[in-house]
Amino acid sequence: MATTDLSAYDKASIPNGEQFRFGIVVSEWNEDITQGLLEGAKSTLLEHGVSPENIAVWDVPGSYDLIYGCKKMQNQRVDAVIAIGSVIQGETKHFDFVCEAVAQGIKDLNVIDETPVIFCVLTDNNKQQSIDRSGGKHGNKGVEAGVAALKMAALRHNA
Repeated sequence: MATTDLSAYDKASIPNGEQFRFGIVVSEWNEDITQGLLEGAKSTLLEHGVSPENIAVWDVPGSYDLIYGCKKMQNQRVDAVIAIGSVIQGETKHFDFVCEAVAQGIKDLNVIDETPVIFCVLTDNNKQQSIDRSGGKHGNKGVEAGVAALKMAALRHNA
């Protein structure tokens, strides 16, 4: 369980994003959660100088589909990609298979390609935990992903 505010960060330490272009791939599954995460990520990018036309957003059906969507987004000349999804524990092992596959798939994209992919996939035990992390009492993981994307885009260009 998160013990800090996912939306809290030192704004002065974040690179200006006006020169960067970002891709965001969003799962339509658990849309009420993923749309909150998307808003957090987009608002963070905009707050740090990214122009709206430099943020491409694509929808995919579910979190498992984020891997393919992010792979295709890496080919769109973006400086970083944010993968947004929400997988909530159910009664079967499906949760375990999807979470493992998505985490490994996004890790693989980071190893294979020069464009970083930020993991913004909630893997919660219940809906309330997801609500709490997508703009609720624990802040918004999307904000954290936006910050990570800005930092990784700067690293990509400065390293």
